[in-house]
Amino acid sequence: MTVRSKSYLVVAFALAVTGCAGGNTHDLLNRTTVSVPASDIAATHEIFVATTRQKATKEPRQVFDGDRSLTTSFARVDVTVPKSHQVGAIERVKGSANSNPAKDFTAKDVTFYEGAPQFAKAVGADIAMRGDRALVFVHGFNNGFDDGIYRLTQIAHDTKYPGTPVLFSWASSGKTTGYIYDKESANAARDDLEATLRMLAKTKVKSIDIIAHSMGTWVTMEALRQLAITGDRDLGGKLGYVILASPDIDVDVFKKQMIRYGKPDKPFAILLSADDRALKLSSLISGDKPRVGDYGNAADLASYGVSVVDLSQAKGGDRLNHAKFADNPMLVQLLGDRLRAPAGLASDEPDPTQLNNLGQGLGKAVGSVAEIVITTPFKVLTIATGG
Repeated sequence: MTVRSKSYLVVAFALAVTGCAGGNTHDLLNRTTVSVPASDIAATHEIFVATTRQKATKEPRQVFDGDRSLTTSFARVDVTVPKSHQVGAIERVKGSANSNPAKDFTAKDVTFYEGAPQFAKAVGADIAMRGDRALVFVHGFNNGFDDGIYRLTQIAHDTKYPGTPVLFSWASSGKTTGYIYDKESANAARDDLEATLRMLAKTKVKSIDIIAHSMGTWVTMEALRQLAITGDRDLGGKLGYVILASPDIDVDVFKKQMIRYGKPDKPFAILLSADDRALKLSSLISGDKPRVGDYGNAADLASYGVSVVDLSQAKGGDRLNHAKFADNPMLVQLLGDRLRAPAGLASDEPDPTQLNNLGQGLGKAVGSVAEIVITTPFKVLTIATGG
């Protein structure tokens, strides 16, 4: 295949799929919001934000757009979740239609902070109030600011996370054809994520948990690598869980990152799936080199001190199978069970009883025989179940 024909194939495939995000519009705020009784609202979540995006001026309802900023901006977005919400789903209004909080995730208010000190004071107070834990979510390729806000809201709500949710939103273009732009934006955001993690560590937080998805895992691994180089890879002992979902990282690059970081002291998990269509596109663009998120040698990855969870037979919420960790109800339940136990009390080696319960749940989720394989630095566990 010639370079030109491969380029045409990549573009055609990119246009045929929806990428990591769900919609074509990136409005977070609606023109009007339908008034509904309080009984129709399940919860309101305050999502704290550190972002390397420019504030949206052409489309102010986006709040922050896909253009890069050389500095980090800070905000908080209050989002309501409807009573009718289904675990794993993000119910949201399409296009520029009015949002109905009884049916849709709805951004109510946006608070902007003048700078890092004001933000640190606000997020620190929230952390102290909620139980001394923070969950940092780093989104992936083709995500608008709205996509990250809604996904973290869904994760925090569905997992019943007992702490403060913090979105690190780097400047993705929010377009399926923007892969190279997004890759460069991810590179540009490494220092900003490192600084955000250091800022959180200076609060009274006891555990900073990280969930990163897709290309966001690259930003995360680079920030962790930089922390390791400075001799503070665990943020003074405050780093908790690190969960890399569908990592869009070249396997050899990841190995080099882990060599520099060293074998983790806290639970460090990679969630991968052989049927991840979004990563097939990434591999094609990258010269047919495997990505960590669909790599077939789990034992090789586990030798670097991480746990590898193969979700290939779990059902995904869309045709890309790229966000199973968040849109499969049973996997969300597992994630919540894990996150609610502080990382300092969690064992690196999975509990076979819990895994059997998980396997039974996965069997029900896929409606047929399911198999989940968890490879740790210690052993390989395979759970096969019937639906």
